[in-house]
Amino acid sequence: MKVYIIGLGLIGGSLALDIQKMYNDVMIFGIDSNANHLEEALELGLIHQKATISGIEDADLVILAVPVDVALLLLPEILDVVSEKTLVLDVGSTKNPICEIVAKHRNRNNFLATHPIAGTEFSGPQAAVTNLFEGKTIIVCEIEKTAYKKQEVAFDFFRNLNMRIRYMEPKSHDKHIAYVSHLSHISSFMLGKTVIEKEKDEKDIFDMAGSGFESTVRLAKSSPSMWTPIFKQNKKQIIKSLEEYISNLSTFKSLMEADDYEAIFNEMKNTNRIKEILK
Repeated sequence: MKVYIIGLGLIGGSLALDIQKMYNDVMIFGIDSNANHLEEALELGLIHQKATISGIEDADLVILAVPVDVALLLLPEILDVVSEKTLVLDVGSTKNPICEIVAKHRNRNNFLATHPIAGTEFSGPQAAVTNLFEGKTIIVCEIEKTAYKKQEVAFDFFRNLNMRIRYMEPKSHDKHIAYVSHLSHISSFMLGKTVIEKEKDEKDIFDMAGSGFESTVRLAKSSPSMWTPIFKQNKKQIIKSLEEYISNLSTFKSLMEADDYEAIFNEMKNTNRIKEILK
């Protein structure tokens, strides 16, 4: 089995580790625009050999794990080269743009648009870990546009990773992920920014930061080069989510100004039911 992984960061590298556990006869080829990442991936045993896109014509599986803006450029090029047997997966956090870009490609049925809901705040080959996808959800979009035999290959792959499969339309995916992922990252970045700016005047502020602050700003450690294109591609939905979030913050501020602590208590109490949702 020949697997080509394009982009050897957290997701691509972690998939490489799991694939080696899953298949005894697998050969993993790595492609990355960062030469240092390629060397690291070899040294860490994530891949067996370096490769180029021109060599993927004999691939059984191609995994595209690059920033979403780069994926828009590379996917058509990949589909130009692959053979009839090849399944191509992407793992990007936006789905509508990439589905649109290959909608009329002659090899569209080789491609399955996916988004594994898994990750950490770290990046690069050294961030790769085994079992990252264990028990996690993978969103699959436009399943009907992928050839049936390739669907079967993909589902076997996801089952071997022990992932839960959920189907969504690309636009619906991008709308919902703006709230539960993209907004979370923006909030984390901006909270971190607010505290860092305050720290310029009060040098000991981080000495008072506890686990609550650390967990809330964890996502601010994420790669800006990965997240900026995501925000750009999902601009419309993210702005909608920001408007609602800012409205809630403004309401909370107004309640504070009015000394209406009963209303503040009720706001928090009503939100406490998230414990029942996120068990």
